[in-house]
Amino acid sequence: MSRWINTKVEFVWDEATQQYKEVNAEGFHYDGPMAEAQDVPNDREARYPKTPFGGSQVSIDTRPDVGDVVTDTQKVTAGYFTGGGGTLNGTEMYTGSLADSNEKYYFNVTQTHPDSASAETQFSVAYGHAGGSGSNVDGGNLYGTTQTVYGQWATSLLGENEVSGGFKISALGSSGVHATANVRDEDVYFLVGRRERFRDRINKKNVTLVFSGSTSNGLSGSDLSLTDDSAIVSPTSTIVGPRYNLVSGALGSVHTAASTRTFGHFYPEMGVMVFSVSELSASIPGDETISTITASFAKTGTRGNGDFLSSSGFTPNLSAQGDQQNALKFVNCLSNDAASITLRSEEDQVSVSYFCRVKSNQMNHSNNPTFTSGSFNELRHRSMWGNPTVFVTGVGLFNDSGMLVAQGKLSTPLKKNYSSEATVKVKLTY
Repeated sequence: MSRWINTKVEFVWDEATQQYKEVNAEGFHYDGPMAEAQDVPNDREARYPKTPFGGSQVSIDTRPDVGDVVTDTQKVTAGYFTGGGGTLNGTEMYTGSLADSNEKYYFNVTQTHPDSASAETQFSVAYGHAGGSGSNVDGGNLYGTTQTVYGQWATSLLGENEVSGGFKISALGSSGVHATANVRDEDVYFLVGRRERFRDRINKKNVTLVFSGSTSNGLSGSDLSLTDDSAIVSPTSTIVGPRYNLVSGALGSVHTAASTRTFGHFYPEMGVMVFSVSELSASIPGDETISTITASFAKTGTRGNGDFLSSSGFTPNLSAQGDQQNALKFVNCLSNDAASITLRSEEDQVSVSYFCRVKSNQMNHSNNPTFTSGSFNELRHRSMWGNPTVFVTGVGLFNDSGMLVAQGKLSTPLKKNYSSEATVKVKLTY
């Protein structure tokens, strides 16, 4: 088969089409044996393959001892509550509206009146009883809602061999209500944070809960401040991460150690706090008749008034004849005038710095078609012959599959030729 072999080709620039146009070709027909060249890119293309968005590629050495990739993890904390605040005062707390069926299990707490357009749920509160007291069990024929709550959180927070034994909080302290016997807390209060607020975890050593109520004779001014003891003790390992104790103190400063009195357990990774009802009631019992009323949303009134009783203490109503809304007693004691809660979120921010190094013999050509001219792809500008000059304007990071995963632009183009090297640091934070 005869083929035409070019020996000379002449092109001129056509202003009308803005392209080179062939005007003359010299050569000959050849029908002898031929060995076709392999489809192998030239050396420059092999070393600097084109990228999907233009430019060329250079591999980054990811070996730790090289130093092209450096990873750093920092813990970033912020106020937990809406607006970035770290403390929510009792006067700012409101109980959010829920369907009656949901209120049997928990109550949401907002940072402003629930009818306000800016109202957002800050955390939830629930009451659990191992036997279902405080909810309707119909003489043992029904599984009480408080029993459901207790069992749900026991299954979620305790190890498989601990679930049947339940929560044992009060028994840990030598002066606790159940200190003399290794018995479970029959009923507990739960405070459950929201994941979008506490991020990776609730920041330990910055936890303070100040409760306010009254003594059994109805005298006000009975306050209790609790914090976590992470500053002085090592955590207890659990199936959901580390666990600390909630003890008397503030902002990580412990007043009374857990070995003496333990009020609750703190699971920072879960954003959950579990409180012994026995211990809270021993400190702020409330009016002597509080155990006979169904808690209400209201917190005002005088002694003997049901509204006053609802916010006077933690002593639960253990009646099994209906929903006693005991969780509201916890909310009310946390939302009294002298009460408050201080929390901070914690998030792990991972920063990866990629040092994109360009050696003197790299990245000195452009894939732009205007960079060269003619059939021999000679540099268009004679001033660049021998030492072409380009400007680096951006950096793209590709994965092993060749997919672009990150792209950035330099604030100022970086001049590059055979006489210079360059290092561009790309930092990704997530």
